[in-house]
Amino acid sequence: MHKAVMALGRFLGQEGKIASTAEDFRHYGFGPNAAFSGYIAEVDGVFAGLCLYFPIFSTWLGKPGVYVQDLYVDDRFRGRRIGERLLKTVAAWSRKRGGVYLRLAVDTANVTAHDFYERVGLGWLDTDREHGAYGEAFQALAARDEI
Repeated sequence: MHKAVMALGRFLGQEGKIASTAEDFRHYGFGPNAAFSGYIAEVDGVFAGLCLYFPIFSTWLGKPGVYVQDLYVDDRFRGRRIGERLLKTVAAWSRKRGGVYLRLAVDTANVTAHDFYERVGLGWLDTDREHGAYGEAFQALAARDEI
């Protein structure tokens, strides 16, 4: 899994920004408190793709859904609908649990991914803008123990 995320980072020219390790994936991705789940696609026993996801909930819809954190298909296997099948598998997983939607974020420079997601039926959300707190900003936010 971690190798696939590193390959995705290389593809996007952002490998140096990835701080996670294979140990992080083992620690947070398995066990009773796993922070994410994933599906791995293989072709003839060879790794072909990966989809990492986790459940989410919409307060507006009053229903659960799923967030796809990473979708990656190895260059050798692109064009075989592996990414589409991985997304469909995750959507079906969510639907079985009452899920009614799937969300993900796409790197702004990844035009190939933009086209792919639109082709498989994921529309742009013009009503949302993603915000984030990382590093020192997150630590400062988390240090506020006011409730």
